Amino acid sequence: MSELINSSLRELSAALAAKKVSAVELAALFLDRIERLNPGLNAFIALDRDKTLAQAQAADETRRVGAGAPAISPLCGIPLAHKDIFCTRGWRTSCGSKMLENFVAPYDAHVVEKLAGAGMVMLGKLNMDEFAMGSSNESSYFGPVKNPWDISCVPGGSSGGSAAAIAARLTPAATGTDTGGSIRQPAALCGLTGLKPTYGAVSRYGMIAFASSLDQAGPMAKSAEDCALLLNAMAGFDARDSTSLERPAEDYTRDLDQPAALQGLRIGLPREFFGAGMDEDVRAAVEAALAEYRKLGATTVEVQLPNSGLSVPAYYVIAPAEASSNLSRFDGVRYGYRAPDYADLAEMYSRSRAQGFGAEVKRRILIGTYVLSHGYYDAYYLQAQKIRRLIAADFKAAFQQCDVIMGPTSPSVAFAFGAKSADPVQMYLSDIYTISTNLAGLPGMSLPCGFGRNNMPVGLQIIGNLFDEARMLNVAHKYQQVTDWHTRMPEGLK
Repeated sequence: MSELINSSLRELSAALAAKKVSAVELAALFLDRIERLNPGLNAFIALDRDKTLAQAQAADETRRVGAGAPAISPLCGIPLAHKDIFCTRGWRTSCGSKMLENFVAPYDAHVVEKLAGAGMVMLGKLNMDEFAMGSSNESSYFGPVKNPWDISCVPGGSSGGSAAAIAARLTPAATGTDTGGSIRQPAALCGLTGLKPTYGAVSRYGMIAFASSLDQAGPMAKSAEDCALLLNAMAGFDARDSTSLERPAEDYTRDLDQPAALQGLRIGLPREFFGAGMDEDVRAAVEAALAEYRKLGATTVEVQLPNSGLSVPAYYVIAPAEASSNLSRFDGVRYGYRAPDYADLAEMYSRSRAQGFGAEVKRRILIGTYVLSHGYYDAYYLQAQKIRRLIAADFKAAFQQCDVIMGPTSPSVAFAFGAKSADPVQMYLSDIYTISTNLAGLPGMSLPCGFGRNNMPVGLQIIGNLFDEARMLNVAHKYQQVTDWHTRMPEGLK
């Protein structure tokens, strides 16, 4: 059964349907692999073998009772893992923080509900940057996640646990969240496929908030086809989320079986994405991917995103401001960490927050509180929101000239632990190509397109117009049908 660890979701579904393997056997296969490899990677931070096998047994029963019924989801019985930012009933939900180290969620997030409703089997909870604040997975209270391609390097963040677990084949798929690139950047650094949907397409209910106008849940897996199957289950209106969009249900796999050629597809190449700042090994891999798309019948046109250079400063005003507001609820009173010693209520608040939050979270809360304070709101926060509108207008104009936009996901391959942690600005620039997509609310994805320095993965980013996920997935799928980058896995973990 060991060959199943590198199988696609469709292949796993077919094996389950043909009774070549049971959901219990499949879950046990991955649980055993997690037990063996996770101590060296630190991707999983919560496991419960009994709960997982009970879910798998229920999935086997669903397939047995409904054998041949079209209502059974193709995902039924397939294992996955959740980023620890999603509330999961009866499981610890820590958000990578000491503040929530012992918090057991009393309910499931909408995404967790939807995937459980499709019959997927939860393997456990995945490590992440504390409260999703980071680009390297070094800020987790539970320790850093190691990149399976080179354990001296970061896996990217904040969904680094999700990316590392898939790359090491500890799980076939995982959930992630993307506030400024936190699905796409770790997907690029670990050599897998990750998709951030259009803002509002997937409910944020039960997803612990970082920056509410930017956060978006999405799927992470080996291939675009896998992500399409997952997005079919994850997307949909949720009345409990005021930002959830009420739209007709879509089949995101509908375009995957179209003819292989991409005749007439116009790929926009932003001048701003191909200038200084991108490492040459990344540039070479991205250029080779674009050449492959031209062979498939696509054409490339230069487009301009003149305000994209302002995306990082705008983001690091807006996101900390929203974080300052969202994280004010963690005060040591209702739930979460409470300092053991304090003299009065004010000291309980201050000590609980000082001891419960890590350095990066405190840095962003302080920045956010500052830009929202009297006298600075107009000078910083309001100006950042105006820039956000200009960035969205740039994308709207660019999509008049092209169908999708492509470029690098990250300016470099995975970097060594500690290389950027002493310089927050350099760390923030790791997301320079992804942040503008979140500010504009657009869908974006990363897929593996080769290897760079030290044989580390490189990601190609595809940005689509609003609600154009099906086209993006088709464009990515056609590339993956003629390349094998997405099937590669680290040699030492086979």
